[in-house]
Amino acid sequence: MQLAIKIIYYSLSILLFIYSFYFLLMGIIGSFTKKKKNNELKENKIHRFAIVIPARNEQKVIQYLLDSLNKQNYPKESYEIYVAINNCTDNTEAICLENNVNIIPCGNDLTDKGQVLSYAFKYLENKDDIDAYVVFDADNIVDKDFLVKMNESLLKGYKVAQGNRQGKNHKDNWLSSSYTIFYLIQNSYFNQARVNLNASSSINGTGFMIKKELLDKDNFYTETLTEDLEFAGQCAINHIKIDYVEDAITYDEYTTKFKASWIQRTRWSKGVNSCLKRYYKPLTKDFLKTGNISSLDMSFVFLAPLMQLLDFVRFIVFILFAIFCTESILITLLINLGVSFIFYLITIIFEIVIIAKRKLPVRALFSGIIFFSLFIYSWTFINIVAIFSRKKDWQPIDHNRDISIDERMK
Repeated sequence: MQLAIKIIYYSLSILLFIYSFYFLLMGIIGSFTKKKKNNELKENKIHRFAIVIPARNEQKVIQYLLDSLNKQNYPKESYEIYVAINNCTDNTEAICLENNVNIIPCGNDLTDKGQVLSYAFKYLENKDDIDAYVVFDADNIVDKDFLVKMNESLLKGYKVAQGNRQGKNHKDNWLSSSYTIFYLIQNSYFNQARVNLNASSSINGTGFMIKKELLDKDNFYTETLTEDLEFAGQCAINHIKIDYVEDAITYDEYTTKFKASWIQRTRWSKGVNSCLKRYYKPLTKDFLKTGNISSLDMSFVFLAPLMQLLDFVRFIVFILFAIFCTESILITLLINLGVSFIFYLITIIFEIVIIAKRKLPVRALFSGIIFFSLFIYSWTFINIVAIFSRKKDWQPIDHNRDISIDERMK
């Protein structure tokens, strides 16, 4: 029995170390690598954008998004706004009509954001005056140079690009601060790091751009609850590089209630698990055949919920290890607790460094810095629920933080 416990414990430890070390190594190397100068502008053109906004009962926040889009430092004749109305029972559509934006009536049979986007892109496919789509969530507000920076990405030859996702209400409480830190880390040590290495960024759910010709050839088709990551996986398999545009900033509303966060992250985990089932084999096959690092990246991303679950299993095995395979249970547990505390302190220092590097107020995000580890570890139990749940349901998250772009920039 002791031998079996030791084999399981050390095997899981090695597996999880390799998995974590891959992301750590790629993040560090990418962060210290200067972006290769192969992205000079290939032409000089003002592209026409169709801004697509899926909306379901967003009357409290959508006006602020529309206001920020009307303040873009981009020719007004070169972009149009389309709001895809989906299962709305409030005044969202009326607000949009008052602002003279285009309505895409989706009907009530579409159940998730991926289906709404697919419908909207299909609805617009015959419009010849569109060069690219930009997607926002209705609760967003957008920096005035967003379209300018996305136009530059198109001019560099990219067909897909992800903007910089930041918090609209990052100061509200520990949850909104934790979300902010989570995306800061993702932006810096995944998205920007990959682009620096001439690899591919990922899609973060909102504030992204897709060239229209790409979807005219192969329509936007996703089946999971995480349409963003699924599309990123499809791009990896098809060797389509995704740009990360640091200066194209979207400010997103993060929930301040743990129950809503649980529902949201459960949906994400279910979607990632579905992506793992659908895409792990083709991604792995593509990497082994072509050496495409983006396929390896996405396969590892899709493994995240499973790996966190295995880490929880390793913790249970460690308890058995301490009981049956060590002379002093108390000393073993105290040593492990001390190591965990040191790692916690290192994590706090890392968070402070990355927040300061991005020139955000450390004091305002203090609660997130302290409780970020709780935010991450709570995902373990979310993943347990997600892995053993077969129900595919998309539950909306209420948005009500009425913050204008001018207020956010203060």
